[in-house]
Amino acid sequence: MSITRGFTGRRGGRSVTLPPGQHLVHDFPVLSTGPAPTVDRETWRLTVTGVDGASRAWTWQEFTALPTEDVVVDLHCVTGWSKLGTTWTGISVDVLLAGVTGGASDALVHAYGGYTANLAIDDLVGGRAWVAFAYDGKPLTPEHGGPARLIVPHLYLWKSVKWISSLELLSTVQRGFWENLGYHDRGDPWQEQRYASH
Repeated sequence: MSITRGFTGRRGGRSVTLPPGQHLVHDFPVLSTGPAPTVDRETWRLTVTGVDGASRAWTWQEFTALPTEDVVVDLHCVTGWSKLGTTWTGISVDVLLAGVTGGASDALVHAYGGYTANLAIDDLVGGRAWVAFAYDGKPLTPEHGGPARLIVPHLYLWKSVKWISSLELLSTVQRGFWENLGYHDRGDPWQEQRYASH
C-alpha cells in the first residue's frame, strides 16, 4: 500500500501523521546487515561504560529484575516503512545510565555480532529510549533483536540496535556501522535525516 506525503488517517480514535517519505505497513519487516546472532540468556551481559572507563554490567537475571515499563510506540524505518502502535516491554535507558553520564555527550551502542550505532545522550534519556526484551507480550525472537534490543522510536529504526551488548559513553561522536557508510549521525524521520548530506 502506498501512502502519499502528509498522509493522515485514524488509529485508535486519533489522527495519525506519518513522517515525510514513509508508508504504512501492518506486518513487521525484518532487515539486518547479516544473520541474526544466537545469544544465550545464560551468557548474555549488558555493559555500560562511562567516559572515565568505569563500567557496570547486568546478567540477564539482574537486568530483567530492574523496573520494567510497557510502552506503545510507532516505528519508522529509513527504507520508508512505518509500523504504528507497537508494544514493547523493557527497561528505560534512564535507569541504565543513572549516575554514569557525567561528561558524556554521545554513546556508541554495540551489538552481539559486531554492529554499532551512535546516538546523542539526549536521544537516549528523558524517557525516550528503552532496552526491550519482549514484543507484544512475548520474548523477543532473534530476528527482532532478541534477547534484548534498543528501542529509540523518535529516530529511524537503524538506531534501535538489535542484540544489544553494551553502551559506550563518549565525549565526542564516534560513528557506527551505517553512519560510517554515509547515513546521518542523528536520523530524525520527521526531518528526513537519512543521509549525512541532509
